[in-house]
Amino acid sequence: MSPAPLTPEALEEALRTIGRERYHDRHPFHALLHGGKLERGQVQAWALNRYCYQAHIPIKDGVLLARMTDPALRRIWRVRIEDHDGTQEREGGIARWLKLTDGLGLPRDEVIAMKGVLPATRFAVEAYVHFVGERPLLEGIASSLTELFAPKIHRERIAGMLEHYDFIEDATLSYFRKRLDQATRDADFALDYVKREARTADAQHRVLGALTFKCDVLWAQLDALMHAYVAPGQIPPGAFQPKDAS
Repeated sequence: MSPAPLTPEALEEALRTIGRERYHDRHPFHALLHGGKLERGQVQAWALNRYCYQAHIPIKDGVLLARMTDPALRRIWRVRIEDHDGTQEREGGIARWLKLTDGLGLPRDEVIAMKGVLPATRFAVEAYVHFVGERPLLEGIASSLTELFAPKIHRERIAGMLEHYDFIEDATLSYFRKRLDQATRDADFALDYVKREARTADAQHRVLGALTFKCDVLWAQLDALMHAYVAPGQIPPGAFQPKDAS
């Protein structure tokens, strides 16, 4: 006999429990970053590697968009691509992230080329793009639900980095300020969609697995940074080399 499906409310609570337990705000690298414990070169390494992830978000959303047969759903989802890529009228998230890497002194052309990005970062990001292309649409949408937990980490990042790093200015953190509202909007829509469409116990199990996978993708990127630039400090061949320890 198949198990009974969760109520929509119970499913939401199960999703939020995954976030409380597995979202990357719990990673020790973020405690170091937000607490002012990293050197400039380590912050540069984080910003460079995170750019690889940011640049692939609209690619991921484009893959999802191409699989949507409902025009109404496509109209809603394509806003996410515009938020990251920008439009003729407004700046996008990728451009705002480049303001951060510019402010940290990283050559823009090298950032855009992702020169020096850690191998593990590339593998994790590419795994995410492949996931949304290969798994059912419901799972792909559910994987975006890490946005439920993003505003908290963005607020911590803005406050912590401005307080602790004299090489960080408020203007360079515009990406995070903009995402406070965008992430909330996106998460609300995806959560409503998942609660409505995941009607069976099996579908709900897959939704929970998709969010767990996405949390693992984010966690793996920080594991790579921690290993390469903090402890034991083994930077892979060809990866970004901090020029100073100031």
